Amino acid sequence: MKYNRRDFIRLTGGLSTGYAFSTSATLSLFKSCDAGSDKLNEFGIQLYTLRADMPKDAAGILKQLAAFGYKEIESYEGPQGMFWGMGHTGFKKHMDELGMRLIASHCDMNKNFEKKVEEAAAIGMKYLICPWLGAQKSLDDYKRHAETFNNKGELCKKSGLRFAYHNHDYTFKLQEGKLPQDVLMKETDPSLVDFELDIYWLVTAGEDPEAWFKKYSNRFRLCHVKDRSKNPVTDNGKNSVDLGTGSIDWKKVLKTAKENGMQHFIVEQEAYPNGTPLEAAKVNAEYMKKLRV
Repeated sequence: MKYNRRDFIRLTGGLSTGYAFSTSATLSLFKSCDAGSDKLNEFGIQLYTLRADMPKDAAGILKQLAAFGYKEIESYEGPQGMFWGMGHTGFKKHMDELGMRLIASHCDMNKNFEKKVEEAAAIGMKYLICPWLGAQKSLDDYKRHAETFNNKGELCKKSGLRFAYHNHDYTFKLQEGKLPQDVLMKETDPSLVDFELDIYWLVTAGEDPEAWFKKYSNRFRLCHVKDRSKNPVTDNGKNSVDLGTGSIDWKKVLKTAKENGMQHFIVEQEAYPNGTPLEAAKVNAEYMKKLRV
């Protein structure tokens, strides 16, 4: 992909010609976290957190997120598309100017997917992600979706991208004596399909995120860092809270995530008990900067 090569030249060209880059040193430029450190060097945010604000001033909101310290952006298909009316190259240009990277986007995999792959690949994105299936009637339905994931993953792979699936709680509820999430993971080809673990929804279903990271090491490459209220109510839409104020032990959970191949730590928040979405995004960025795992 041309953008990746150009970015690499830009990153390394300013260094002294006498400096010999080792393979490991080169690769470290592209890691979102340093495996030898207890600090998360980079973290991102899912733009759905700012779903009420993005349609009004996408460019301005992104500028504020950059100022908060976010380095990675995960988009979604909002009312102006996953590039928010800027087009894929315009969005990439704005990201470059802000010192951020658009690494992924949630998208409708059933509409114009090949075009989405082409545009995502052209600007050096890493992932296209299916954000929702809905609870299925049978495990055979999940197996059919897994086959679709493999096909979409093959399309992505040919263009240098990866395909992933983002969970909710329904795949962690027993069905025919099995968990649908197990079916999806076992029926998909690891060379074609990765998974984004929404830790909030897994915890909501009563599961242990560390156990899943260990069970499927190197399958979960992205995660949603979204805290859950210590006093949850029946409406799960109201249980998303500022990081560090909820029930999830992020230091422990994300340490295990790193040890098992996690590459992208993406903040998301869906309810805002202590302020506005932007205020929540700022508070969460400060939490991530101080977090040691």
